[in-house]
Amino acid sequence: MTSNTKIMTLTDKEAGTEVELPVLSGSVGPDVIDIRKLYGQTGMFTYDPGYGATGSCESGLTYIDGEKGILLHRGYPIEQLADQADFLEVAYLLLNGELPNQDEKAEFDDAITHHTMVHEQLSNFYRGFRRDAHPMAILCGVTGALSAFYHDSTDISDPAQRQIASRRLIAKMPTLAAMAFKYSMGQPFNYPRNNLNYAENFLQMCFAVPAEDYVVDPVLAKAMDKILILHADHEQNASTSTVRLAGSSGANPFACIAAGIASLWGPAHGGANEAVLNMLNEIGDKSRLAEYVERARSKDDPFRLFGFGHRVYKNFDPRAKVMRETCHEVLNKLGINDPLLELAMELEELALRDPYFVDKKLYPNVDFYSGIILKALGFPTSMFTVLFAVARTVGWISQWNEMIEDPTQRIGRPRQLYTGPAARDFKTMSNR
Repeated sequence: MTSNTKIMTLTDKEAGTEVELPVLSGSVGPDVIDIRKLYGQTGMFTYDPGYGATGSCESGLTYIDGEKGILLHRGYPIEQLADQADFLEVAYLLLNGELPNQDEKAEFDDAITHHTMVHEQLSNFYRGFRRDAHPMAILCGVTGALSAFYHDSTDISDPAQRQIASRRLIAKMPTLAAMAFKYSMGQPFNYPRNNLNYAENFLQMCFAVPAEDYVVDPVLAKAMDKILILHADHEQNASTSTVRLAGSSGANPFACIAAGIASLWGPAHGGANEAVLNMLNEIGDKSRLAEYVERARSKDDPFRLFGFGHRVYKNFDPRAKVMRETCHEVLNKLGINDPLLELAMELEELALRDPYFVDKKLYPNVDFYSGIILKALGFPTSMFTVLFAVARTVGWISQWNEMIEDPTQRIGRPRQLYTGPAARDFKTMSNR
């Protein structure tokens, strides 16, 4: 971030005063007004619910241009990464700033592979949950508990400990997620296997059973790998901001990632692809599509079409193009005759040609396709957000590391516009 010669002048006409604020420029994207000294100069704060117009940090990880449908990780377009890299290459890129060479990739893959097992006593932690506990509740709890098992990597001032904690989280999150899935199914846990890659190993831990051999289908493993890449990081979203805010207090990385998981659990964030499946269940049949599209058009009807359009992307979601292709590959490979999936494909075709969708740029987004793929793979909707957390852990821990290393970072402390009662005297009970 650099300060240019441009100055923004704010004029208080009533007081007859002016305040000059510097304008900062990033490598790409809009300039930002530096308001750090605004309160000291004026005695006033800014008001921005949801922080939609506020830059909370300086970051070199991910850049989004929602108007043009651009998503870059360290400068690389997401389409190129999804097409040419694997998930651990993207993880290395986010953590270290550059793509790995052959030796660096081999060392990183080996380190992640040999950290996938979790402490054996951690399995006892799972058995404390009810059998019908939501997998996200389990994942949030056990992730926070990792600091009790791996307290040798919680000193955030030590770069070596930060690295080992980062690698442990990336390596162990699929194991924890698979254990949450198996526990909810009443099936025994599967140990990770070092002869499988990241995506293959996750599928093996989720779907293998002791009664028979399990062979990972390469098409499905490739699809899972792309799902992980496409969800790895997405700038300063709600869960990432939560991780940074928790980390700003000096909390250990395991606690910070658990906080991110809790934030992700919300239906407005990580639960979007689950909402897509729930919407399709409500529609029920292809013969009712026209009726529900008409309801979506009506401003007086509360019904919403989930999986179309995006808060950030005002044109198209660049991840959706990759996910759409992967979705069709998976469905063709599995040859599934599922009325719900057929309904989804019919809705997709309708959205791509219907003037209402086209004019409002309500294109199917990444959540629309990822939900369909995950259902086809055999995951229940309760696991969708868990899978999102597995992928996003890479982004969270990269953002956390970047924040810790930023010399300008301070503990997060948003201000407020107070609208409660002014100061008043306490009344005794007899006078109330």
